[in-house]
Amino acid sequence: MRGANRVADSLAAVRERIAAAERRFDRPPGSVALVAVAKTKPAALIREAWEAGQRRFGENFVQEAVAKVDELSTLAGPGGIEWHFVGALQTNKSRTVAERFDWVHTVDRVRIARRLSDQRPAWLAPLNVCLQVNVSGERSKSGVDVSEAADLASAVAELPRLRLRGLMTIPRPCTGLDEQRGALRPLVEAYERLRGDGHPLDTLSMGMTDDLEAAVAEGSTLVRVGTAVFGPRGRTLA
Repeated sequence: MRGANRVADSLAAVRERIAAAERRFDRPPGSVALVAVAKTKPAALIREAWEAGQRRFGENFVQEAVAKVDELSTLAGPGGIEWHFVGALQTNKSRTVAERFDWVHTVDRVRIARRLSDQRPAWLAPLNVCLQVNVSGERSKSGVDVSEAADLASAVAELPRLRLRGLMTIPRPCTGLDEQRGALRPLVEAYERLRGDGHPLDTLSMGMTDDLEAAVAEGSTLVRVGTAVFGPRGRTLA
């Protein structure tokens, strides 16, 4: 893709993938939102996506994200840009995230949740959070074990400056729709158990470029897509 509309064209293609999956798996139109993950990409590409109607953006690295948040500050405000932190969160970066983001998808321990709540400015709305669940048990990945999700949810729900919205996962790499769906299903089951326990959850953050359709089939409400929108890491669309 070439020219000034390269990001707009990519966004249109991803949105059509989402819409097609909604139709295929009997999901209501518009029930799946897109978080465009812009890690390693310049603010100029985020602005292009904004001009194409995208409002939710994900970032993985705190220092890189803050520079973009500052550069794009004129896009903030009611109905404006919405920043989602989707990377591993270190305790020494929690204040910056609490102050600068609207969502955090990667809360996986009580300590980090308490820090985020304590550090969230009083003049901002409570910070929307998802609990990251390690559904595949891979040691290389962050996330609370499925068996521990209920205890973490109960602890987070008591924190005054956080709003527990749902669950997030990064499943093991799989090929084929059925295998991808199976890898995501433990998160869906954990989500339904928590709702049954009285937690008013409304967000399943799962699905990326390679397993978007499987995620929609399993009930995702937020898909986090980077490569299909902005191109491979380290390269820009040309």
